[in-house]
Amino acid sequence: MDRRIKFRHLQALVEIVRRRSFKRAAEALHVTQPAISRTLSELEEIVGAELLVRGRGGVTLTPQGELFQSFAQASLGALEQGLSGLRAFDRASSAPFRIGALPSVAARLMPQVAQEIAEAAPAMRLNIVDGSHLHLTRLLNDGELDVVIGRLGEPETMRGLSFTQLYMEEVAIVVRPGHPILEQPELRRISEWPVIYPPSSAAIRPAVRRLLIAEGVALPHDRIESVSVGFGRARTCDSDAIWFISAGVVAREVAEGHLVRLPIDMAATRGAVGLMTRAGDPETSARRLFAQTLERVIRRMGEAGEVWPGLAPLRGISPSGVTRDPDP
Repeated sequence: MDRRIKFRHLQALVEIVRRRSFKRAAEALHVTQPAISRTLSELEEIVGAELLVRGRGGVTLTPQGELFQSFAQASLGALEQGLSGLRAFDRASSAPFRIGALPSVAARLMPQVAQEIAEAAPAMRLNIVDGSHLHLTRLLNDGELDVVIGRLGEPETMRGLSFTQLYMEEVAIVVRPGHPILEQPELRRISEWPVIYPPSSAAIRPAVRRLLIAEGVALPHDRIESVSVGFGRARTCDSDAIWFISAGVVAREVAEGHLVRLPIDMAATRGAVGLMTRAGDPETSARRLFAQTLERVIRRMGEAGEVWPGLAPLRGISPSGVTRDPDP
């Protein structure tokens, strides 16, 4: 848009058309008639077209003016809706916005999202809970959370929920630096050491299980099933344990060399990560702000190349757009 077009230009045009008079429009806007005439002349000069014609019966729009005025009026209307939304948000900001975040999201996205929301809406209080997919989706369905961010689960765990995709993420297999398996990093060898394996409540478990079956690898007998990120990090760094975990959870440790990702093709474990809400719930100002902030952080990370291994190209979301509702 031409940067010379200002709010006063659009407001003057819309008000003149509404009042069908320069004089009455000037009175409504608390300016002089010569001032509003100059404002309209400036706008016509900027757009390079005559927008209004004065006549005995008042003012009428030219064809160009009729086209432009409809967009000017829509723009002012949208701005008013935005201001109304901010006022509604201020009234609702005293209640905490409750977020469920799977470990990969809690570790990678939420610190930046929380920082930006604190700057944009200091009165908005965030309540962030992490845990397994099954635990968080149950809390969401029970009304104890407002949104959940995490991997799309199996259909039976997504009943009653709507899902808006953010990006695609795969599972990583990580070990400590110097681990013996690095000399011959093959999937079939994982059973030679203790394994930290996703439990049945984890969204990544079906994908990992399908990978092992496809590669003819038996489920490791010597395994601990856990979604505890703290336990997984400590156990893997301090022992020969092999850890199956979402790539985003350990992105920083891998980048800094504290953990090593096995060079095994994990494309088969790739799954959608997105924003979950209760199907049919009305959108609130707080949820819209959160979704917009989340989208902005993800887009910026993609543009800066700050994405972890296993991420497919990021895709922007519409805060109110639902890409999938798994509930039949």
